[in-house]
Amino acid sequence: MRAMERLEVVEARLHATQKDYEDSKTALEEAKNAFDEIKAKRFELFDKAFTHIREQISHVYKDLTRSDQYPLGGQAYLDIEEDTDKPYLSGIKYHAMPPLKRFRDMEHLSGGEKTMAALALLFAIHSYQPSPFFVLDEVDAALDNANVDKIKNYIREHAGPGMQFIVISLKSGLFQDSESLVGVYRDQEVNSSRTLTLDVGHPFFFFPSFMFLVMWTIYTDKSSATQIRINPKIVQW
Repeated sequence: MRAMERLEVVEARLHATQKDYEDSKTALEEAKNAFDEIKAKRFELFDKAFTHIREQISHVYKDLTRSDQYPLGGQAYLDIEEDTDKPYLSGIKYHAMPPLKRFRDMEHLSGGEKTMAALALLFAIHSYQPSPFFVLDEVDAALDNANVDKIKNYIREHAGPGMQFIVISLKSGLFQDSESLVGVYRDQEVNSSRTLTLDVGHPFFFFPSFMFLVMWTIYTDKSSATQIRINPKIVQW
């Protein structure tokens, strides 16, 4: 009798263990399927974004480096360092060759050339899922006047109702063709900063020299009904 009782206990434990095993096996299969689904989705999203950015980077860099002297512009492209089924875990190599320059690693480019390459990559990434506002904070610091003019022209060409640029700059070559200007200056009497906001109705406008402390340039599309306002007070000059 005692042996039969022990057998029944052991059989009950065996059935419970088998049930736990089957439940664990089912959970493992479900987890594996969910992981494979997420992995495939991750690859799909990465590949879609990378393909778009890789196609755009060449066009954007050419637009930024094109000139009358070099109408073809420079060359830029992206590469994945390793050929693998998990490209999002590999490094991405960015190559940029300014007009009439031989191939060099990015670290060997000049400050201005690095800035133009970085902006091209930034604009290419932004073109994938653009946001309504684009803020550039003194990106022209290392650029000469010719490259500043190229950046300005690119911004003017791509500004629109769904794409507005806010540029912080100290160089008149960048902000003189904007549609709105916001000047930030120091008020000595109250020892604090103040702002002056102005709509620019004509293509060229220059602030007095004291306004060159910080200048926020706002590009919008003339046909857009929505205009950016940092300060609602419009200063009449």
